Amino acid sequence: MQPLLHQFLGIEPGSVDPGRARYAILPVPYEGTVSYMGGTGSGPAAILAASTHVEEFDEELARDFRDAGVFTLTPVPPAASPEEQMGRIASTAASVLRRGKFVLALGGEHSITAPLVRAAADRHGEISVLQIDAHADLRDTYDGSRHSHACVMRRVLEVTSRLCQVGIRSFSQDECRQCPELVSRFITPAMVEDDPSWIAQALGLLSDKVYITIDVDGFDPSSVPGTGTPEPGGLTWRQVTALLRRVCATRAVVGADIVEVAPIPGQRVSEFLAARLAYKIIGYIESSASSEE
Repeated sequence: MQPLLHQFLGIEPGSVDPGRARYAILPVPYEGTVSYMGGTGSGPAAILAASTHVEEFDEELARDFRDAGVFTLTPVPPAASPEEQMGRIASTAASVLRRGKFVLALGGEHSITAPLVRAAADRHGEISVLQIDAHADLRDTYDGSRHSHACVMRRVLEVTSRLCQVGIRSFSQDECRQCPELVSRFITPAMVEDDPSWIAQALGLLSDKVYITIDVDGFDPSSVPGTGTPEPGGLTWRQVTALLRRVCATRAVVGADIVEVAPIPGQRVSEFLAARLAYKIIGYIESSASSEE
């Protein structure tokens, strides 16, 4: 595991009171079940490094959101087995949630999402999950593991049946056979391009409380080349941020993660997009809360 060299947005630990801050950035540099290209274990450190170059003033929302209070936690250390790792992630997230913080996790592979969703549901009660992803991740097992990145949304279904999957363009015959109702509700990139009501459809699949998980391969690989399993024909930055802004404006977002950044040496576009996306989520939540006051 790489040491934590940077704080999110370059915010020095002594400049923010963790007791009063609302947002906790949780690095989870885990890649125990990677099945194609590796590197996701280096994703959190790369995202944090890139975040130090993100402009604090959001051009879309015309505000600096650092005053909401953002602090960076110590990375979750690797465990001996996937089962132990999932338990370690869940217990870490639960301890932060009990302090009333919003956990925004940076992965690492997508398997980390299931324990984060479980911790959020234990804290907030009934929740739904918005998944932005190229892959359905609905296999029951993969490579002999129930905790593979390819099984993460199947594990999420053990916590909540309310699942909205956007950007999906790759799934197996077994997933199609075993989860036909979910497959029928995929909001694919083609639907996003062709149907102006796609965001309304997504909102209709979500309950009042929402956890957001973003696998960066949901974006087109021209925007995020640094990921383990890139798929052509993905979503654009504007499509994703338009969806996130509407969700944050109309639902109570209770947690989020951004996963599957696999840095490419000499190139920073993927981790910079992830860092800016994390700050966008904070901004959308905060601007929505301000409009309700």
